[in-house]
Amino acid sequence: MTENMNPGKKTESEWKTALTAEQFRVCRKQGTERAFSGEFWDHHQEGIYTCVCCGADLFASSDKFDSGTGWPSYVRPVNEAAVGCRDDRSLFSRRTEIVCAACDAHLGHVFDDGPAPTGKRYCINSVALGFRAQNKD
Repeated sequence: MTENMNPGKKTESEWKTALTAEQFRVCRKQGTERAFSGEFWDHHQEGIYTCVCCGADLFASSDKFDSGTGWPSYVRPVNEAAVGCRDDRSLFSRRTEIVCAACDAHLGHVFDDGPAPTGKRYCINSVALGFRAQNKD
């Protein structure tokens, strides 16, 4: 996890140094990892999924579900302010891009075909995520 007092203000060179090549391609250049290739698509530990760029809390394991797509999927973020949405018209389609509200890292997309209670599917690249396990005291 990369920590920075002002994470969204790094230069491209600083991001390249702070992230792996794949993290940079996905998070800073709006790339997508291959389905079923990421660390978290079949991850079942309890805890919080965080932004790999800045460490912000993004998704709770209790909101994760198996969408069958090969990417980690969630019904909602940890709170409404955790992620931002942008119109994405790339790849000859119209989708809603999801970014980290704290540092503007590309996370994935949100779709209206998820389960209850929200009907949303936040389809997120594993490489854009870190994970903090829940303490069991």
